[in-house]
Amino acid sequence: MARSEARLLVPALVFIALVVAAVASLGTPLITSVATSLHVSLGSAQWTLTIALLSGAVATPVLGRLGAGPHRRATILITLAVVVAGSALTVLPLPFAWLLAGRAAQGVGLGLTALMMGVARDHLPEERGSSVIALISVVSIIGAGVGYPLAALLAELGGLRAAYGLGLVVTAAALLTAWRSVPDAPEGRSARVDVTGAVVLAAALLLVLLLAGERDLWSRHPAVAAGLAVVAVALLCVWCVIELRSTAPLVDVRAVRHPAVAGANLAMFVGGIGMYLLLTLITRYAQTPHGAGYGFGLTTFVAGLVLIPFSVLGFVAGKLTPRARTRISDPLLLAGSAVVVGGGFALFAVARSDLAELFAAMGVLGFGVGGFSAAMPGVILAVTPKSETSSAMSFNYVVRSVGYSLGSAFGGLILTTGTGPGHLFPDDSAYTTAALAGIGAMAITTLTSLTLARRRDRRDRGR
Repeated sequence: MARSEARLLVPALVFIALVVAAVASLGTPLITSVATSLHVSLGSAQWTLTIALLSGAVATPVLGRLGAGPHRRATILITLAVVVAGSALTVLPLPFAWLLAGRAAQGVGLGLTALMMGVARDHLPEERGSSVIALISVVSIIGAGVGYPLAALLAELGGLRAAYGLGLVVTAAALLTAWRSVPDAPEGRSARVDVTGAVVLAAALLLVLLLAGERDLWSRHPAVAAGLAVVAVALLCVWCVIELRSTAPLVDVRAVRHPAVAGANLAMFVGGIGMYLLLTLITRYAQTPHGAGYGFGLTTFVAGLVLIPFSVLGFVAGKLTPRARTRISDPLLLAGSAVVVGGGFALFAVARSDLAELFAAMGVLGFGVGGFSAAMPGVILAVTPKSETSSAMSFNYVVRSVGYSLGSAFGGLILTTGTGPGHLFPDDSAYTTAALAGIGAMAITTLTSLTLARRRDRRDRGR
């Protein structure tokens, strides 16, 4: 590409990744507003977030496979058009079912992040491409911190539909940006979609997210929940067999078995559980009224501002990581970032009596998550052919989505367990327990990353 075209391409790719992440996260601050405005239960309203995660998790490997073929530009444009249409459904005064359909369409956009990485790797010089891929990975996470306070503010000022209107505006802008800036894929590529594999994966992920999101199912019908968990595991095993036998798999499972890729995905899964655990706990803690004996009684918008340090320091870490990679290997960066995230948990566990301490904990979390996200692609892409960039990163994002969902569910389960009979809010000690669980998750992530670093060192010495 010409240098001027490359300069335009980079902000376009980052903007699109930021938009789809922010729009998918719009469900988080609006769950209560959906319940009250559309007269549905909080459990039903929770599906405005869950269904976006589900559609994103299913669409990601499908779009990743299409992105490996010759029609990547068309795939990106059509997907963004679907997201825009879904955004329009969320704005129109339609029944709750149509809102869910719109949120599902918005969630499909999550699959574009891996395609943005594929475009960067194909059309930018290697060093520049690596730094842009790291930045795309970061903004795909900190997008939640950008969308949360904006959506909450619009909900307070103009109501639920005004908040969802933000999604319509920015997704339309992203579609126009992609149409003007995203180039065609290199020639000689081919890709087919494994429809059977996609259907089985969708069914398995639906069960996983159902079990993660419906916490009452575990308490009221544990046998049913356990049975569904077994079915989900069985479906995932069937999916793996289908992918191994397919001539055009959604994900190259054999490549995923590479120690570096498998270790990175394990670190992403466990780390994702820990990261999202703290991200949801802090905002909930901030909104707890003083009458509970702790908390600050903040409004949804003000509580959303607590996410600003997360986004800002996450972005800073994402910008610093490419420079650090010249001296430190990606697995060691993963390990160091996991330690920083664990530090955020430790800070929240021992110091949360002042609002400034919550800001500090969220800032530490953001810096750790930013560094972790920026280093992750380097571990995977170091052993992945260029043509498989989108597919390899798509699988990593499916793993991340499931980890985030389980992290949110585990956090809620710990708080529910720590809520006494007849009490509306959990005991303060429940938050400490959750923080300690998060520290344990990040310790596992750190050890996994250090194992990857040792394997890379032995491989490099053997050359």
